[in-house]
Amino acid sequence: MTNDRTTQLIKWIETACLWEAEAPKAGNVHPQASFVDLTYNDFVRSARVTAFMLSRIDQRGISKSILDAVKTVKLQIGKNTNLGIVLLIAPLAAASRHGAIQDQIAQQIDELNVADSRLIYEAIRTAKPGGMGTTSEQDLSAEPTEAVREIMSLAADRDLIAQQYTNNFADVLGFGRDRLKTWWERCPQDRNQAIVGLHLDWMANYPDSLIARKCGQEIANESSARAKQVLDLNWPETVESQEEFAELDAWLRDDGHRKNPGTSADLVAATLFVGLCEGLISC
Repeated sequence: MTNDRTTQLIKWIETACLWEAEAPKAGNVHPQASFVDLTYNDFVRSARVTAFMLSRIDQRGISKSILDAVKTVKLQIGKNTNLGIVLLIAPLAAASRHGAIQDQIAQQIDELNVADSRLIYEAIRTAKPGGMGTTSEQDLSAEPTEAVREIMSLAADRDLIAQQYTNNFADVLGFGRDRLKTWWERCPQDRNQAIVGLHLDWMANYPDSLIARKCGQEIANESSARAKQVLDLNWPETVESQEEFAELDAWLRDDGHRKNPGTSADLVAATLFVGLCEGLISC
């Protein structure tokens, strides 16, 4: 990778992460809303670290880049701010180095073997994400014995990030990319509004798996239905939709941010990265 390509990749990754963090998305941290243990500045610092650590993905490989990014974020920020983003963007970034992401992503995932699974497990254990629980097969507390695609397939029915590894990022590259184009065209003068709309679309169509892990599938489904109601009221054009959005935001925050739709936010960042790589949107 040339210096110019490295610089470009850093810019795309950092921009995707910063734009996602800046937009005032329902239930998430942004410049006007913090959690007790997380602030917008934590995500800004994490974006810079992540972009730098993933920019050498050609040399380090996907799994080593994931682990290095997670360890560095933990060291410098001291929190799990963006494990999901790292897991999603790393294979997309690797694919982008070899041609069109859509054409290259399957091969990038297929080449991840048992050794890569061990590094990814170490990254997840380092980040300590909420609500992981235990499983009867290939639990995080043990060393994995299968390649990454097989490992992820065991969690795909309950984790949207794992699902992307099993379906070659079909949701990000299909639904996400389509909705990104729609929102960018609908809100050409307001990037934050477009990103909030994209986040609502992810929530409405894919019940957030972080909410499901922490609060149960019923609550995740309710959050999805509430997001759909906001959109059905023609957000952001109508007063009713804006009121419904405010109610959704308050509901997501009312239990010590346990209902944080973090997976949806991670998928937004991945979608923005794809859009930047492919020139659908520009910095």
